[in-house]
Amino acid sequence: MTKRMNRRNFARLLGLSASVAALPATAVTPSSPLTSATRERGFPKGFLWGTATSAYQIEGAPTEDGRGPSIWDTFSDVKTNTYTGDNGDMGADHFHRYREDIALMQELGVQTYQFSVSWSRIFPEGTGTPNPRGWDFYDRMLDTLLAAGVQPFCTLYHWDLPQAMMKVGGWQSRDTAKAFADYSAYAVKHLSDRVKHFITMSEVSQFVDGGYRYGSDAPGLKLSDAIVAQVTHNVLVGHGLAVQAVRANARAGTKVGIADNAVSTCPVIETPENIAAARKAYREMNARSLTPIMEGRYSEDYLKGLGANAPKFTAEDMKLISTPLNFIGLNVYEPTWIRASADPGGYEIVDMPKSYPIMAAKWLELGPDGMYWSPKHLQALWGVKEIYITENGAASLDVPTKTGEVLDVDRILFLRSYLEQLQRAVSEGVPVKGYFLWSLIDNYEWSDGYAMRFGITYVDYKTMKRTIKLSGQFYKEVIARNGLA
Repeated sequence: MTKRMNRRNFARLLGLSASVAALPATAVTPSSPLTSATRERGFPKGFLWGTATSAYQIEGAPTEDGRGPSIWDTFSDVKTNTYTGDNGDMGADHFHRYREDIALMQELGVQTYQFSVSWSRIFPEGTGTPNPRGWDFYDRMLDTLLAAGVQPFCTLYHWDLPQAMMKVGGWQSRDTAKAFADYSAYAVKHLSDRVKHFITMSEVSQFVDGGYRYGSDAPGLKLSDAIVAQVTHNVLVGHGLAVQAVRANARAGTKVGIADNAVSTCPVIETPENIAAARKAYREMNARSLTPIMEGRYSEDYLKGLGANAPKFTAEDMKLISTPLNFIGLNVYEPTWIRASADPGGYEIVDMPKSYPIMAAKWLELGPDGMYWSPKHLQALWGVKEIYITENGAASLDVPTKTGEVLDVDRILFLRSYLEQLQRAVSEGVPVKGYFLWSLIDNYEWSDGYAMRFGITYVDYKTMKRTIKLSGQFYKEVIARNGLA
């Protein structure tokens, strides 16, 4: 995860006709009264409670065991690209401290763990001959994880493209999509004896826009709308090829999905008209990735909005992109408030007042209703039967007390309010099967460096000492209860 783009810009980039309305601060009252069912506050038996991380953010060890450089190594070498020139060379030193981190999972009672594989550890040049030592770390980590009784979910791509793939233009080239499929096939052959859930990639729109439109993330390019639209399409082709690679190479019983930072469109007041408008907005505001994945087509409004900048594609491309999935992962953070409109689009985006509450990360506006409405829309629009919340968490400016405690009550407020809305959705039959809290430990937050802390475990970056925060104790209690107190 990283900085998110402003929803005004998001609507513009999608070519949407929805207008943006200003709403007085006193009018933001989105939550509806809880029903008697949601007051019970429990989750179904077998609901999975987990945590999530990504390779570049936590592993460190950028050259050990033959790992090749990724685009994030190259990007962060330029000191002006990241906060105070920070890079992921150390991360949270998980490469050397994975046993300690798995012990933390055991202490918290975590049942499942979402990690990502560093592509350039396995294929230092992106393609060609694999690095046999690249698996050593993941083999040790997975064996320790399974011995601890923690179920792994594996993300194949979490933004750290091998730098060597930039020789062909990175995701500007369909050669990268093919290389990703080849890497995925090799990874699944090696891992599917122990890993039964694979996520092809995380947050398509975010790593495309950050890396290819705004230059705020690796590889740091600022390209035209037409090129960015084609990059997005190439990435989706890579996803589709990877799904097929998983299916062709995994052991029986393996499942595959994607983790999407879908725009969480929430009715600002829960009237039938606003709910219908929010559902329509969900399909259109996610028209770059989730909608074509689920429908095998780009929406007419999306293509019309792009005009001459629309991507070039074939019917075979769209069939590939929409290869059926076993599950969908949703990364849920900030909301987008919607109300019905007489405009042709049928809805308008309600702008945030200046007084709207935010967390330490300026993009992270508080919006627990998104945890209810995003999976609710996903089920209603496309009949998805297996959903996971693959990321949800809060940035805080954590400072230990004199006694060494981290009393992050702001993060607890955030988590409790979001989990209440998740329980509301599950109690109504929305098929969310598990929740992955971002993140297990403090780590490198991309271009924000080490300034932002998302972990429920505090990491002293000088000594790498781990300390479970108050939010970690809260989450431990949630897991033990399988619900909220």
